Amino acid sequence: MLTSWDDPIASIKQVKGENNLPPHVVAARGPDAAPGPDSDAIAQPDPDLLFTPGQDTGGVTGLEEVEFGAGRISVDDKQMINCRADLNQLVPFKYKWAWQKYLDACANHWMPQEINMNADISLWKNPDGLSEDERTVIKRNLGFFASADSLVANNLVLAVYRHITNPECRQYLLRQAFEEALHTHAYQYCVESLGLDQAEVFNMYREIPSIHDKAAWAMRFTQSLGDPTFHTGTPEADQRLLRDLIAFYIVFEGIFFYVGFVQVLSMGRRNKMTGCAEQFQYILRDESMHMNFGIDVINQIKIENPHLWTAEFQQEIITVLREAVELEIRYACDTMPRGVLGLNANMFEDYLKFIANRRCAQIGLSEQYPGAGNPFPWMSELMDLNKEKNFFETRVTEYQTGGVLNWD
Repeated sequence: MLTSWDDPIASIKQVKGENNLPPHVVAARGPDAAPGPDSDAIAQPDPDLLFTPGQDTGGVTGLEEVEFGAGRISVDDKQMINCRADLNQLVPFKYKWAWQKYLDACANHWMPQEINMNADISLWKNPDGLSEDERTVIKRNLGFFASADSLVANNLVLAVYRHITNPECRQYLLRQAFEEALHTHAYQYCVESLGLDQAEVFNMYREIPSIHDKAAWAMRFTQSLGDPTFHTGTPEADQRLLRDLIAFYIVFEGIFFYVGFVQVLSMGRRNKMTGCAEQFQYILRDESMHMNFGIDVINQIKIENPHLWTAEFQQEIITVLREAVELEIRYACDTMPRGVLGLNANMFEDYLKFIANRRCAQIGLSEQYPGAGNPFPWMSELMDLNKEKNFFETRVTEYQTGGVLNWD
């Protein structure tokens, strides 16, 4: 194929020929019109690129053939799911909140190596530094989170990104996928720093029942989203996608992570394992942003597809949420059977029901656990982490994002 880098339009014509331009362009120009890329006819919308209700999207990915002469898209052409508008066109933005979340996430960038682990290493190596129950809390949570963030990353890359047909949301999903990898890196860094048995920690989802049960629960929804034959475009398929998004953003990141966050951050508040606690504090901030993004996506899908939010479907979601709360209560009992750090499993049962009520309200469901209170009000303070303060307190060497590059 001959290509002209100076005249890309000529290259297209050379391969396709003027007579092979899209029919709607040729018809609009008329038989005697002079060819040219600036013709008004080229700006006419292409109905084939817009999704209509009931149409099978066939799995729109953004890798479809680029059609010369297709009309420019408008904001109204964009949709959260089932959109035939060009997925490669980031602007004009329809969901400015998604782009802002992408910018906010980039501004919150951090790396595990920025955090000083020396105090944790000394405490862990000291036979009298921590009780066995405290050591169990650290190891079990590193084991759960190491597999959990890997599951979330796989779900994002292999499934969610494929079905969300909005470019600005996809931009955030790419940033979120990087952050999930960063979190897995942080857990590995903690494991390596403390000299833990890596095989033991990274296989807990196969060997510890309470961790296995949460991972197995999540895999039901990963397999659904990752099914290569699954496409949105029908009410049943769209409900399936919405349910799976709720399972991951509301449950996995919005409920399943919170026992571990409270436990590890409680140790940091008592000046124990402060490096691990700081890693978890950054991760908590990231995960809060992930969850809030997911809530916005879920609610936007509901707005654009109100027929999906039936009474029967809402009851299905409530069942999913209640299952998740029971699994997380079981995890709290497993990691803290005797109580430690001034915490006990009963406190976590109250907290999880309080969290579940909040999640229900955020997606328009009724409160499921009336009267549930929050025994850990300090958690909201830790979500407002000031990175600059912690960053310069714990790291005095030159920031290396650009410094590590070697152009030789």
